[in-house]
Amino acid sequence: MFKLKRIYFLFFIVLFLMVHLPFAFAKSNELKLTMPLVQQRITAPVSHVNALSFAYDSLRLDVKGLSRQAFDYALKGYNILKSKGELANPNVITIADFSKPSYQKRLFVIDVKSLKLLYNTYVAHGANSGKEMAVDFSNRPESLKSSAGFYITSGTYDGKHGYSMKLDGIEKGINDLAMDRAIVMHSADYVSDGYIRANGCLGRSWGCPAVSKELNKPIISKIKNGSCFFIYSNQPNYIKRSKLLNAA
Repeated sequence: MFKLKRIYFLFFIVLFLMVHLPFAFAKSNELKLTMPLVQQRITAPVSHVNALSFAYDSLRLDVKGLSRQAFDYALKGYNILKSKGELANPNVITIADFSKPSYQKRLFVIDVKSLKLLYNTYVAHGANSGKEMAVDFSNRPESLKSSAGFYITSGTYDGKHGYSMKLDGIEKGINDLAMDRAIVMHSADYVSDGYIRANGCLGRSWGCPAVSKELNKPIISKIKNGSCFFIYSNQPNYIKRSKLLNAA
């Protein structure tokens, strides 16, 4: 009788294992398959390029007056230039939004690395590009007009306007004569709140993106020697001709 009970007991154990073990293995395998996926979703870092694309909203650049199109185009050109290794100073990008009037603070200097807006201030356009608005652009020497497009900042020097920074225009036929035209960033008395109050808008340069005397040195010191500088124009002629903006 005792032997019979033991046989029944062993049979019950075997039957129990046959029924439950497949489910246990299946659950274990399912856990192994899903755990890495969950872990990957939690720990995967957000790419820096994607983070930079969110800077327009996170820095509230719309409230500060930068057009979304100017930002998107600037980011596109910056990424292309960076990928080609053409930026010796890729940690900062400067946008002059010339779709805005000069009495607005339309110059934006953004720290790409820390995603901070470093400067938002006034910038002048060329005398023959328009009064309040820059509507006419040229690459021609002695035109006294601004040239739209992408530049790479170069070295500095002390000239008749004091501390100044050279700009290398890199869009052929659009701004590539900037060096020959001596298009530079420099300071000017006509870039100030006082000048705007007296005249309704900033004074105008001979084509240079001039800034105030107070911010000239700190801005140049931050963006000199190989950073991306973008003068945005919403004029269809520029947007159509720019190879950087139309790159796939």
